[in-house]
Amino acid sequence: MHCAPAALGDLSQYLEPYWRTYVHDGGVHLNPTQGGAYPPVVLTGATPASVEDLRTELLDPAGLRTAILNCTASFHCNRNPYYEAALTSAINDWLVGEWLPRDDRLRASMVVPTLDADAAVAEIERVGGHPGIVQVLLPVRTDVPWGNKRNHRLLAAAAEHGLVVGLHAWGRVGNAATPTGFTHSYLEDYLSNSQMIVQAQVTSLVTEGVFTRVPGLRVALLECGFSWLPTLLWRFDKDWKGVWREVPWLDGRPSEVVRRHIRLTTAPAHLPRDPAQVRQALDLLDLGALLMYASDHPHVHGDGGDRLLAALTEAERERVTGRNAEEWYGLA
Repeated sequence: MHCAPAALGDLSQYLEPYWRTYVHDGGVHLNPTQGGAYPPVVLTGATPASVEDLRTELLDPAGLRTAILNCTASFHCNRNPYYEAALTSAINDWLVGEWLPRDDRLRASMVVPTLDADAAVAEIERVGGHPGIVQVLLPVRTDVPWGNKRNHRLLAAAAEHGLVVGLHAWGRVGNAATPTGFTHSYLEDYLSNSQMIVQAQVTSLVTEGVFTRVPGLRVALLECGFSWLPTLLWRFDKDWKGVWREVPWLDGRPSEVVRRHIRLTTAPAHLPRDPAQVRQALDLLDLGALLMYASDHPHVHGDGGDRLLAALTEAERERVTGRNAEEWYGLA
């Protein structure tokens, strides 16, 4: 589920004096739509800005045992690596100071700079040991795929601290959303972020050997859908042996690597209307073992999630709505 500061002023006490002046004098502010990622017409409610809001809106009504907070407010199109490092540190301190202590059910994803790998590793070293931090949140839209070698030390630092790496839909809106350039409508952009870019990230993580170099790395794909995965892995398994010289570290089928190292969330669930076809889609890759329930509060993605849960067996539903995430994040 999402949370976000209502304004940059909420983070002032967590910013050094220089950056408080930088924000105030420069007129810097948080974009309420996150650079167009969430246009007002598609919002179903304001992102919770306090534990009290979240408790009233979801935690208590849904009777949740545990909830993981994801604050994507730092993933904007600023290009100042020093400001980004200051902003991500402030958000992490805000989460640790004002959210986690106020409800025992809460865990959080920390955010890290995406323009400076050294600063990202330093932030993981600074905050990653907090018992309420369970994940390093990264945007799925990036300058360089996360599997690229220059990012391996960041991913290794997360694994060393026992943290899941969460790739969340959206990111830097200044980057093209497709391999062939920029999109021309919100619909194109939305589909590209939640479906196309994430497939490139999965391919990068597997082919560039990060899971071999960091065998303890766990990755979660957040708000990126899942119904695209079986067809991607079918083609992946079909082709990888033919180009084995480019991936000598890959000693098994890509689908096996994904099963060991990657999990996906239930929102959004892009599935057929026919229950029999939904079941067929799930059986293509035993998705009952790979999916973790996500409300994506306060965003609503239609009734696909309900159709998904209805198609699961009782044992699968128990795994998807709780045990898969408990095991992946070490929550039990």
